[in-house]
Amino acid sequence: MIRTYAAVDGHLHQVDAGADAGRVVWFDLLSPDREEELRLQGSLGLELPSQEEMAEIEDSSRLYIENGIAFMTALLPAQVESRDPILAPVTFVLGAGPLITLRYHTPRAFDTFPQRATRAETACADGASVLLSLLDAVVDRLADLLEACGRDVERLARDVFDKGAGSPGRQHDYREVLRGVGRLGRVSTMIQDSLVTIERLTTFLGPVLDRYGIAKACRPRLKALSRDAHFLTEHAAALSGKLGFLLDATLGMISIEQNAIIKILSIAAAVFLPPTLIASVYGMNFAAMPELNSPWGYPLSVGLMVASVLLTLWFFKSRGWL
Repeated sequence: MIRTYAAVDGHLHQVDAGADAGRVVWFDLLSPDREEELRLQGSLGLELPSQEEMAEIEDSSRLYIENGIAFMTALLPAQVESRDPILAPVTFVLGAGPLITLRYHTPRAFDTFPQRATRAETACADGASVLLSLLDAVVDRLADLLEACGRDVERLARDVFDKGAGSPGRQHDYREVLRGVGRLGRVSTMIQDSLVTIERLTTFLGPVLDRYGIAKACRPRLKALSRDAHFLTEHAAALSGKLGFLLDATLGMISIEQNAIIKILSIAAAVFLPPTLIASVYGMNFAAMPELNSPWGYPLSVGLMVASVLLTLWFFKSRGWL
């Protein structure tokens, strides 16, 4: 599918595919078929990268200039709120004409940005300005995702450290917390990887804009975009550190509760060991055991058992083990 956008009176409007090419400032290709790719490549005189080429991790495969046209690929997350978030490449193709974006998934910014640009006046007079505005929307979206992850981390931290404060003897189930930490760790890593690629893209974009003689007008926006991406990358790294601490704390709480259970079982075994020994002695049934025929033999053995239990409990209590 190809979405075609033109700039009219400072607004970005979606137009028909057969619109005047001179008015078009953005071609958005979403999972295009081969026929759509060939038609666009023929009309613009360029060759778009394949999906396999977009997935290459080398900088030389993601950021390069071919026949005077810049090809820039960044990783963008999508479906972050679902159970199966994805991180996939998006290629931005910029020459002297319109911007071309090629993608095979749907990041939220690609849906919200055209709607916002349709209603409000934006600086989208050409392909370069559309690219900067679109990247700004992408970075804003990543910032919102980081804020949401930060709130979720604080909620999980409260669950870990404040759980069961009123019932200290109750064991807690931390499986949901571990699932939440795992999901947030996956999302934060995706965001961090995305920001790193965007930061590299903005660094590469500066000389590209110089080539087209529009760097002076766009340089403040590009500089702000690069600075935002850098700060958000640091924020994402700090969030990953918090998640690592939270994971260690959760595993530590689980270990403490397991140790408490083992401690209780060990104390119970130690408390009932002396009565078991006494019962074993009087259960040997030797003929020469005077207590067997004595009327006070049974109460004596029971008393010894009770006394041994109380003495063991007193010993553990005096040591502070109970």
